[in-house]
Amino acid sequence: QRKAEDTEKKDEPSKDNLQQALIDQRYFQVLSSINSIIHNPRAPVIIYKQSRGAQHFNKELVQDCGFEHLVPIIEMWADQLTSLKDLYKSLKILSAELVPWHNLKKQDENEGIRVEDLLFIVDTMLEEVENKEKDSNMPDFQTLQAIVSHFQKLFDVPSLNGVYPRMHEVYTRLGEMNNAVRNLQELLELDSSSSLCVLVSTVGKLCRLINEDVSEQVTQVLGPEDLQSIINKLEEHEEFFPAFQAFTNDLLEILEIDDLDAIVPAVKELKVLSY
Repeated sequence: QRKAEDTEKKDEPSKDNLQQALIDQRYFQVLSSINSIIHNPRAPVIIYKQSRGAQHFNKELVQDCGFEHLVPIIEMWADQLTSLKDLYKSLKILSAELVPWHNLKKQDENEGIRVEDLLFIVDTMLEEVENKEKDSNMPDFQTLQAIVSHFQKLFDVPSLNGVYPRMHEVYTRLGEMNNAVRNLQELLELDSSSSLCVLVSTVGKLCRLINEDVSEQVTQVLGPEDLQSIINKLEEHEEFFPAFQAFTNDLLEILEIDDLDAIVPAVKELKVLSY
């Protein structure tokens, strides 16, 4: 029995050693993978910082001291990734100066800066520079700003945010006006190239002809004498009617009646009573 217990005690350290060996092997595999990534031809150039007491790397150093060289390299890469945020801010400032009409997406502070974001900013600026080189007649920023300011004054736009809506409104109104002009030209049988002055003049002549025709038709129906008599009667009515209306209202109030037809019977009654 004692022999069995001694055997079990001897087996326990061997199990611990085996487990530790497996863990060490995993760590070794991870470090070997990191080491292979660092020395991959596609990896960034290794530049050690003297403040970290690092030495230039060589293969003999790896074999002699193991994986100690990985720490300064990874720290250096971490510093480089951290500095991407400062580079992004600098590129944003430069982009605002060169291409202020490009609105860059606001970066979330919780998100890390990606190299793709930096490349996008640089590509945008390069594209603008190339376009300027291709088209030397392209106006500069001051000219474009003056054009926008002039548009704001012409169409009463107080802020830049209102420029695009007002441009859309102007474009819509212009389209409606062009359609109306085109329809009038077709109705009046005018040439499509005729100016707005010609169109307005033609419409004015048409209105005068219509008014003259209506006057002639009224004169033909009523005759010149009847028409004049109607005018005289209307003038007499305007002069007589206010006085007549005031007199009638006084009678209705004195006789204490509400109907015009009751005025004559009420006066007759008063006449009979007076006798």
